Formats: sequence, structure tokens, C-alpha cells
Amino acid sequence: MHMPSYSMGRAARLLGVSADTVRRWADSGRLPTRRDDHGKRLVEGADLAAFAVALAADGASGGEEDEPRTSVRNAFPGIITAVTLGDVAAQVEIQAGPHRLVSLLTREAVEELGLTVGMEAVARVKATNVHVDRV
Repeated sequence: MHMPSYSMGRAARLLGVSADTVRRWADSGRLPTRRDDHGKRLVEGADLAAFAVALAADGASGGEEDEPRTSVRNAFPGIITAVTLGDVAAQVEIQAGPHRLVSLLTREAVEELGLTVGMEAVARVKATNVHVDRV
């Protein structure tokens, strides 16, 4: 079975950081890399997966005191790009890095939270079914 390798740029996109940040992590030895036949740095898939898990654990343990405590582990911090209010329901769109998340909730919840375009928000996703596509 072939283990994938990732370019520094692709690793950055997968980790949700800049390529410069990934290069700094590699230069400091935090993220192992190797050079391909053309001299470009690559990150082995298994190394990137382990690093992503460790990075998430570091972030989870160093949270702010006023952050809500939740069982939902899939959190997407971003900015609200659209709010559509109906009589009873509402739709809120959040751009979280390259991800666009759309949530349907009650109008009352949107008003109680004071959600408006341009505001920071965190979309938290908890699902009974998660589909994984191979890319």
C-alpha cells in the first residue's frame, strides 16, 4: 500500500495554516519532512496525521477560560458571511478558512445570539452520519 506524501503547501491547507507556518514547524524539527528527487520538501502522510492530532490536542488543552465547554469536537471558527431571517427559521452562513458552513436554526436563536454579518462565530458540527470521500 502506497503511503501518500504532501507538499508543504498542501500540508498547510490540510492543517488550516499558512505554508510559512508549516515551513517554520519543519525548520524547527516539530514536523518531520524529507526531500524528493527534485529537492522539494515533503511530509509523509502518517507524520502529517500524527502532527495534526497533536496540534489539535495542544489547542484543546490551551483554550481560553471563557470558551464554552462542549462535547462537540468538530469546531470551525470563522466569520459570518450571511444571515437570512424568515418568520420562524433562519439561515446563517459561516466562512471558516476554505470551508463554507450553512446552519439552519430558529430566528429566535439568531436574535438571542445577536448574529450579524462580519461577526466572528464558531460552527460546531455533530452528526450521526459522516461520509468520507477519497480524494
